[in-house]
Amino acid sequence: MSELIVVMFDKKEEAEQARESIRKLEKLGTVSLGDAEVISKGEDGKIVHHGQADSGTKWGAFGGGFLGLLLAGIFFPVAGIVIGAGLGALLGKTMHLGIDKKFVEEVSESLTPGKSALFVLVKGGDVNMAIAAFRPYEGKILQTTLSTEQVEALEQELKAGD
Repeated sequence: MSELIVVMFDKKEEAEQARESIRKLEKLGTVSLGDAEVISKGEDGKIVHHGQADSGTKWGAFGGGFLGLLLAGIFFPVAGIVIGAGLGALLGKTMHLGIDKKFVEEVSESLTPGKSALFVLVKGGDVNMAIAAFRPYEGKILQTTLSTEQVEALEQELKAGD
């Protein structure tokens, strides 16, 4: 089961650093991320998205490219890969396996200038390790699907950044 964690930070840099901390855990194989996105609102009110491709899009492109290669076979292998990857990415994107973009937009609009938010969708591995990755940062939980005990642990980690 996937767990959603959305945390607001007073500084754009903190949300980006927290995302990188969790991505390091993913590279180590400790957690598996379905999606991770940072949004920030500048002093001018402009919203900036700093995201990673949602896993549905990535896997759709990979699977579509492979399927395109098989279908095109000997005659048009390059064209088959390109067309298959494009169609697979489109299919993966329509499956909405990552964070709901409408929800991201709603949170974006509610941010005050100068603040940022980190959206993390943990789809596997040790969620407690992902929670611990927030220790160096000070933030406020906006929304989560974590259990009550995990929410309390996350709150403690976010206070440890003080």
